[in-house]
Amino acid sequence: MAAAPLRVLACGDVEGRLEALFGRVRAVQSKSGRFDMLLCVGSFFGSTSATEWTEYRTGAKKAPIPTFVLGANDPETMSYFPDISGCELAENITYLGRRGLYSGTSGLQIAYLSGIESQDEPAPAYSFSAKDVAELKTSLLSTPNFKGVDILLTSPWPRDVGTFANNAGEIDTKKCGSKLVSDLAASLKPRYHFAALEKAYYERLPYRNHTVLQETPQHVSRFIALADVGNTSKKKEEPACQYFFDLNKHQGKKRPSDGKEGGNSQPKQAKKPPQPTGPCWFCLASPEVEKHLVVSIGTHCYLALAKGGLLPDHVLILPIGHYQSVVDLSSEVVEEVTKYKSALKEFFRSKGKRYVLFERNYRSQHLQLQVIPVPLDHCTSEDIKESFIAQAQDQQIDLLEIPEHSDITQLAPPGTPYFYVELDTGEKLFHRIRGRFPLHFGREVLASAALLALPQRADWRRCAAERPQEAAQARAFRRDFQPFDFALRA
Repeated sequence: MAAAPLRVLACGDVEGRLEALFGRVRAVQSKSGRFDMLLCVGSFFGSTSATEWTEYRTGAKKAPIPTFVLGANDPETMSYFPDISGCELAENITYLGRRGLYSGTSGLQIAYLSGIESQDEPAPAYSFSAKDVAELKTSLLSTPNFKGVDILLTSPWPRDVGTFANNAGEIDTKKCGSKLVSDLAASLKPRYHFAALEKAYYERLPYRNHTVLQETPQHVSRFIALADVGNTSKKKEEPACQYFFDLNKHQGKKRPSDGKEGGNSQPKQAKKPPQPTGPCWFCLASPEVEKHLVVSIGTHCYLALAKGGLLPDHVLILPIGHYQSVVDLSSEVVEEVTKYKSALKEFFRSKGKRYVLFERNYRSQHLQLQVIPVPLDHCTSEDIKESFIAQAQDQQIDLLEIPEHSDITQLAPPGTPYFYVELDTGEKLFHRIRGRFPLHFGREVLASAALLALPQRADWRRCAAERPQEAAQARAFRRDFQPFDFALRA
């Protein structure tokens, strides 16, 4: 029996504002359900901690979830840590220690390094030295088949973390942070690295832990710097923006709000789709539609095999009326798109496959949801996500996972160009297109050696088949899909 996904919150500098922190946690849990733990990076205590802290230390108040904190970053707050090797500070509040690896019963591996960088040996109790980092690396890298930790917690940012990446705003990443933390992150290969101290939010473009085409592909790392809790400058902070880590690798899966995947709490009002300004190859009533490729017709949507498909069962979900993108759809069309997704998931799973869906709302006039199956035993959902992210990074495309409780309609107003990926687990990736975009990007990723290994089929124009062959493939798909086709039972 699979373990339940682990739900983790992380936060930046608390600086003694315990009521603000735990008030936020309670609000998040009342809205989103219970979390398993809270990880605090940066300075947990501050100059104003004494009064609030006494209530928690004496048991008059209790943290709402297990809370794990890093050590002091200055001599003034050292008194709050009675044992620098790690200890329970109050009920539900644990100091992890100066450095080490925390691994709970779930198997989640959290590496941690407390304090700020020091050049002294031995380092003061509120800092770490090169020797501390070397010993932590040695203890972890000596583990057989070490492939990286799940989470790395440090207070300082890694020095130069913004190199070859998206802008960090007002923070100069060449001057802030620690070179030793950079070295540690490069060695430990964390899936997530949380840090603070700069009082600014920054989510770096995910980076690879291998050399492309020279080393075996590995997972990517996501560095996330967190603003201080209760900041008055309205900077994005944690847990307000809620970062989750899912041990079963389903982070990003949207919690349905109305019983329908992708549903909104306030669905769009029914509306007629706009009419195309010229010939459209995908409006079902149009004479341009190649109807021999159609395999299922619902009330608002239909399925058709892709012309020049990447695989024989590469299929498209298309609205019958003329809509340009997912964000333009009316609620009843969204509902039927969701039904087709569910049917295709069940259909492909019955054949030992998972599907990858993507949409390119760029230089296109009619919505096409491309659905391509990938064998379950060939790669995991994490492999697929990381292939998309790594190849996007190669082309300087900022492709990011959509956080839980976010939806594409919140990210892209109608008329916004974007590229969007969705797995049948519900995990989603999104890129807002602001300039040029490679038209075959989605197919190129799936056709790459890391996934389907069909590079010669990356361009659909090179995969054209004769009409009789296309018709035969459509008949075969229609026959196999029939037991899963809700449109036939309407």
